[in-house]
Amino acid sequence: MYDYILSLETPWHEAEKLIQELAWRDYWQYVWIAKGEAIHTDLKSLQSPVSNYEIPKAILNACTGIEVVDEAIKELYNTGYMHNHMRMYIASVCCNIAHCHWLEPAKWLYAHLLDGDSASNQLSWQWVAGTFSNKKYYANQDNINKFFRSEQKDTFLDVHYESFDKLDIPDILSETAPLEIDYLLPKVNDNSALKDQNSLIYNYYNIDPWWHKGEKFQRILLLEPSKFERNRVSSKCITFALELSKNIPDIKLFVGEFEELFEYIQTDKIRYKEHPLNSNYSGFEEPRDWLSSVDGYFPSFFSFWKKCKKELLQ
Repeated sequence: MYDYILSLETPWHEAEKLIQELAWRDYWQYVWIAKGEAIHTDLKSLQSPVSNYEIPKAILNACTGIEVVDEAIKELYNTGYMHNHMRMYIASVCCNIAHCHWLEPAKWLYAHLLDGDSASNQLSWQWVAGTFSNKKYYANQDNINKFFRSEQKDTFLDVHYESFDKLDIPDILSETAPLEIDYLLPKVNDNSALKDQNSLIYNYYNIDPWWHKGEKFQRILLLEPSKFERNRVSSKCITFALELSKNIPDIKLFVGEFEELFEYIQTDKIRYKEHPLNSNYSGFEEPRDWLSSVDGYFPSFFSFWKKCKKELLQ
């Protein structure tokens, strides 16, 4: 993506915001690498106040009464996409208005996003909830109207910013429900096509059609039930991943745990890309592509971006 942006020869001051979005994704990944499973917990400070550990039914059912929010949730269910600003608005409603702990609503959003990424999702929710930032993020109705070209008034968000800390939970958000995500992995009854030869292991986080393109490898899309049990996604997302994999010629589908591959392929013939969810893999690990050489944990995005930007401008 960065190379494509450069190819457009867009002046830096016009392209910087988009490039910064790419840097945010790298930044979240480095936090995930550094913190591991702790990204599913309050990282810097405890969320407060918390009234429940579920999700407002009004969010689940797209009936908050805020028109563009409800439309965006319906679009999420239909298409698997949601505008980045809207993701922040919904997180703010769940965490800072309804006082739900961020984790279950974050899992709900991740489960329906076709571009879902655990690090970007969990840590963005924490940023909004104030557990990975210095303060909570709020958006009032005027802000939403401005960015989504709506004109709605008299909602529970139609208040001045200084009033948010004093708001009671609106009645429409008071009823909550636990997260329920049904998913169905495809069944593969015959793995006889697998050969004991040099193999590239793809997965839900790596369906890169350019990886060793044109080179002679057996290519396998691995879907591990244990990973999906811990990080549930909708069947729509799984179908989308399977459709994407068709861009990789002759790819073979394997539904099972990584260790089960050893029945067919020796470890020294396996290659895979580095990723926090691949800690149980063995074989030859290849690095992922990054925006810059700046790596490691930074306590804030802008301390990371400062170094990243300096390198990119050289």
